[in-house]
Amino acid sequence: MSASTSQENFLKDQQPTQRPLWREAFVGIEWLALRSSPVYYGFGVPRGDGSAVIVIPGFMGTDIYLQEIYYWLRRIGYRPYMSRIGWNAECVDILVNRLAETISKAQAETSGKVHLVGHSLGGVIARSAAAQWPDRIASVITLGSPFRGIRSHPLVLAAGERVRERIRRQKGESQPDCYTGYCGCAAVTAVQSSFPENVRQSAIYTKSDGVVDWRVCVTDDPSMNFEVPGTHVGLVFNAGVYALIAGRLHSAKRS
Repeated sequence: MSASTSQENFLKDQQPTQRPLWREAFVGIEWLALRSSPVYYGFGVPRGDGSAVIVIPGFMGTDIYLQEIYYWLRRIGYRPYMSRIGWNAECVDILVNRLAETISKAQAETSGKVHLVGHSLGGVIARSAAAQWPDRIASVITLGSPFRGIRSHPLVLAAGERVRERIRRQKGESQPDCYTGYCGCAAVTAVQSSFPENVRQSAIYTKSDGVVDWRVCVTDDPSMNFEVPGTHVGLVFNAGVYALIAGRLHSAKRS
């Protein structure tokens, strides 16, 4: 495995951050704006080459809310796949291994490396998969993904604590480190390692994010970071994000 020369520092400790959560109420406006945008219908964006693109949901979400971006990817010429990881509120190692099955399926059906597009925690899962199996991944695009540390709104941290408690009961462990930077599982360890240099990475973020601190959603390389206006949830319904995804996928050479 080859690794990038610039390794992002991962902040292992959890810290609440007072993000403007109320702004997330504007997600409906973003959805309406997307539907009226030419980009949504495939106008003004480069056409895809038929390669596989897997979309991955964020924390507490499922593939269902990614249908808009799934069908849009199909319209512009890619072969999209839902992640099939189930509800994203499980041991991260288990979720990454489920994603690996989808990666294998997509790779077999398209005879090429796959692209991963992950929203929020889904982007962290995508980067973990790329770090573990870089020979299978062409590119990773993250949307508001806190891959540099856990800096979230207190309500999100509380939800993580509830998930951790459920995992504790299932595994019979006294104090599992799931959903913290101290977890020693393969998935979390991979996220904290250097990102493979042969995988194209893109980090899309918004400074008005009401859920996570945008500063943990960017790389050390400014050329890989792309700021857009909007909400955290709305990143999957944002016309500007769609245009960026189309451009970044087009520029990532298929192997």
